Amino acid sequence: MFRLQGSKVLAVDMTGDAVKAKNGSMVAYDGQMSFKKLSGGGEGLRGMVTRRLTGEQMTLMEVTGQGTCWFADRASEINLVNLQGDKLYVESSNLLATDSGLRTGTSFTGLRGASQGNGLFTTTIEGHGQAAIMSDGPAVVLRVSRQYPLTVDPGAYIAHQGNLQQSFQSGVTFRTFLGEGGGEAFQIRFEGDGLVYVQPSERNTVAGDV
Repeated sequence: MFRLQGSKVLAVDMTGDAVKAKNGSMVAYDGQMSFKKLSGGGEGLRGMVTRRLTGEQMTLMEVTGQGTCWFADRASEINLVNLQGDKLYVESSNLLATDSGLRTGTSFTGLRGASQGNGLFTTTIEGHGQAAIMSDGPAVVLRVSRQYPLTVDPGAYIAHQGNLQQSFQSGVTFRTFLGEGGGEAFQIRFEGDGLVYVQPSERNTVAGDV
C-alpha cells in the first residue's frame, strides 16, 4: 500500500510482500526489511540486453519485509499513479518506486528523448498496481482528448499514460541561429486520449540551449 506522508515522502506498508524502489532512496523503516539491488530496463536476460542497447541505466532495489518503509529522493515532490493494466512512460530519473508486480521495460522515444538530453529511450511500467514518480515542484496532470491535443515543453515533461501519440515540433529557423527565435524552439505534441504529467520547472535540455 503506497501512501504519501507529506508531499515529499512515500510510505509503503508491507506484510511480507515486496516493492521496487530507486536505489538508495530508503530514508527510514520500522519492522524487518531486506534490500536487494536490481537494474532497470526490464528483468532477466532480455532486460540485460535492453540495458546494453538503450543505455537506460536505471538502478532499482527490491525491498521485502514486514512493517513500513519510507522513501524519498532529494526532497522531490512525489506523485502516485494507479495503473489498471495500462502502461506508464516515465523518465528513469523521475521514477521513485513501483509495486513489485508491475513490469518495467524501455521504449524508443526518438527526437523527444534527444531534445530532453535523456537519450533515445525511456522507461515503461505496465500492469496493475501503483507507481510513485517524482517532480521538481508539485506536478500537474493534464488530460488529453481527441478534441483537445496538448503541447508541452520537453524540459517540463515527466510522464504520460493512455492511448497517446507523440510528435516532435520544432520552431528552429535561420532566425533562431541569429538569436531572434521565439524562445520555445522545441515542443512535444500529444494527441489521442490519456494523461500527461508536467512539472513546474524546466530541466536543462538540449532544446533549451537552442
